[in-house]
Amino acid sequence: MEGIRTKVVMWEYEHRTIAFLEQMPEGVIGFVYRIDNPDTQEYYIGKKSVLGTRTLPPLKGQKKKRKVVKESDWRRYQSSNLIVKAWDSPKKTILRYCYNKKQLTYWENKYLYCSDVLTDDKSLNDNISGKFFKNDVLY
Repeated sequence: MEGIRTKVVMWEYEHRTIAFLEQMPEGVIGFVYRIDNPDTQEYYIGKKSVLGTRTLPPLKGQKKKRKVVKESDWRRYQSSNLIVKAWDSPKKTILRYCYNKKQLTYWENKYLYCSDVLTDDKSLNDNISGKFFKNDVLY
C-alpha cells in the first residue's frame, strides 16, 4: 500500500527559492511568512521556527539534562490554519528572517497589524496573539 504524498511547495524570499537552512542568513532561528492562495486571493500570515530545542534525560551517571537542537519541519510546513493546510499549491513567502524569539513574535504581530488581518475578508488569520479576535473588532 502506498502512502499519501503531498506536494512540497518551496519557500521564496526576495524572488529566490529557499530549500535549505544554509540558504538563510547565519544565526536565523525563524521567519515570518505569508501564504497566499492564487485562486481565491486568500492569505495567512504567521511565524515559523527553523530550529527546535528538546530536553533529554541525563546520560547514565550524569545529573544534567541534555539539550539538543534540531532543524524543524519548516520545509514542509504550511501553517497551523486548517484551511491553509488543505491548499494544493499555495505561494509561500518569507517576509522577514528573525534572530531570536522576541523578534519573531514582534515582527509577526507587526505584519498582522499592518496588514489589518482582522478586518480583511481575504485574511484567514482569526486572531492576533490569542488576545484580539475577528469577532471582537467586527461590528
